[in-house]
Amino acid sequence: MQPARQSQEVAAIGSVRKLARRERMRFAELLDGLTRTQWSQPTLCDGWSVLDVVAHTVVYLGQSLPSLTLNMIRARGDVDRLNARIQPTNLSPAALVDMMIDGGAPTGAGALYGGRVALIECLIHQQDIRRPLGLTSAVPEDALRISLDYARVSPVIGGARRTRGIRLAASDIEWSAGRGPVVSGPAEALLLAMTGRVEAVRAELSGEGLSRLG
Repeated sequence: MQPARQSQEVAAIGSVRKLARRERMRFAELLDGLTRTQWSQPTLCDGWSVLDVVAHTVVYLGQSLPSLTLNMIRARGDVDRLNARIQPTNLSPAALVDMMIDGGAPTGAGALYGGRVALIECLIHQQDIRRPLGLTSAVPEDALRISLDYARVSPVIGGARRTRGIRLAASDIEWSAGRGPVVSGPAEALLLAMTGRVEAVRAELSGEGLSRLG
């Protein structure tokens, strides 16, 4: 690898890690302001309360890479089975907020793909919580762009599978991807659709390809 290119890649990873830390701190700030009732409210993740989503996020991102590999093997590569396996049941809201703050720098599972795993996990799961609670907050464009690109290629997220045969075009930022009939809408809505939350954002999207969006 040429030194100039290597330097650029190192700088890019550093930038993503900073964004991941910023998104995690935004997540912690959201959680710190929730009431006891809000912690028990449903989210965009079927069957999971706010506490469940937060517990999943901090525990998943807190795994070491060897631990994640072992758990993936035990779950036979099934993400839902993996989530059920590592989901904690005895953490309080206060403890979860502390864990969210303490784990700001991407490490372990969160450090995968240059910190993109930590970034998209904290970004998406914030919206899983914010939207049902009516606590919406604009996602910074820099974080959105990186997350959109990552969701398209991540084998775990499955964005490419869900959007096969269509073209995505953001209506609020300059971003598009794919080929075929167009689905357009806010970048945040496109990202949520790519990550399996299409029904939550369908009303925000339009275009000939919408019926194909899985």
